[in-house]
Amino acid sequence: MLPKTIALVDDDIEYTEFLAQYLRERGVAVDVFGDSNRLLADPQAYGYEFYVVDLMLPGIDGVDLIKVLRLRTEAGLLVISGRLSPDVYAQVVDAGADMYLAKPVQFEQVALSIRAVQRRAASVMQGAAPWRLDRRAQQLLAPDGARIDLSGTDLSVMECFLAADGESVTRETLRARLGHRKEGEGSDGLNETIYRLRRRIEKATPTVVPLQSKSRVGYVFKAPLKAM
Repeated sequence: MLPKTIALVDDDIEYTEFLAQYLRERGVAVDVFGDSNRLLADPQAYGYEFYVVDLMLPGIDGVDLIKVLRLRTEAGLLVISGRLSPDVYAQVVDAGADMYLAKPVQFEQVALSIRAVQRRAASVMQGAAPWRLDRRAQQLLAPDGARIDLSGTDLSVMECFLAADGESVTRETLRARLGHRKEGEGSDGLNETIYRLRRRIEKATPTVVPLQSKSRVGYVFKAPLKAM
């Protein structure tokens, strides 16, 4: 089971070209970033199903990149690097990586490792404690018990995710629910609304925020969500 989308973050042009081609031939949509800052500046930075990351990168260091990603996503994360030090494995695992492979590595081994991590991530998500939407109190309850106060707009957004039951919600659906203008008619504030909601959740709980962008589609709440 390979993920549908992968962000490949490595500044080795030849290596990424051939690895990306290998994965694309197996049905994976791969976006390559030669600089960690370019990934973080991308609107879909946290919307990939999987990340393959080098440690020695232009921009912020690979270990710091892993920490940033882990603030926003529980997606599978594989480190492939030629960095040699006695504590490199402990560093990447403590930062939040799922697996570490040392270069040079065969592409088949990379694919097998991605499959293994993806299976484990899917299993964890299936057994994860649900988030709960308290309509009467107008609050979102995180699995750790934290309560996040929601504005009326936030509640409408969360109702869309509740109805979607884990599937993606298109931008058009969210705009219609919020009464915003259609795409192409100027700024409608949707991105700002999602950003503020994410920040409100991040400030209330250390739990990874499951609200993620879905490339070229909209947004998805990648965790069980129940009404109460």
